[in-house]
Parts: sequence; C-alpha cells; structure tokens
Amino acid sequence: MGYQAFYGYSDGSGDWYIRIDTELCNGCGDCVSACPAGLLEMVEDEYHPLSDDLKASIKAAHRKSIKYDCGPCKPVGDRPPLPCVAACDPGAIAHSW
Repeated sequence: MGYQAFYGYSDGSGDWYIRIDTELCNGCGDCVSACPAGLLEMVEDEYHPLSDDLKASIKAAHRKSIKYDCGPCKPVGDRPPLPCVAACDPGAIAHSW
C-alpha cells in the first residue's frame, strides 16, 4: 500500500472515514463524477508536492460530515458498493464502514 490519506472523524456512533491510497489513485476522476453528494475533488498530491499529478481528495467542507453526507449511499444488506468505491478501478478508495 502507498500513502494513505484519511478523511473523516470518530464519534460516539463509530468511525466515519474515507481512505484514499494516493499510490493507487491514478487521477482519472471517475470517483468525482460518481459521487452523488459531490464530496470528492481532484487536487495536487500533497504527499508528492513536486509532482503535477492530481489525486482524489474529500472536500474540506465535507470532512466533518461524512457520516451524513455518505449516508444515502451506505450499503445496507444486499445493496451494491458505494458509487465512489465502485467507480475506482485501481481500488484506491475505501470507507470505514
């Protein structure tokens, strides 16, 4: 695994994080268009500041509300994977739940 960027928080109800493996992220942006809540964006790679590569990131405005913002997509029972996870061919995105 490469560098792991964790976005989110823990509270009394659980851990609410989205992990993005910046080594696996190829900068395609498919996750950005797949997210119905608009949480994701493409930004310069903070772990490799001299690189021109863009990597997926969670917008700052959503980092403390992931539990609620991602809630409508959260798998329950036999529902398919979250849209951002399904759209990420290299498997760079994972959720804590």
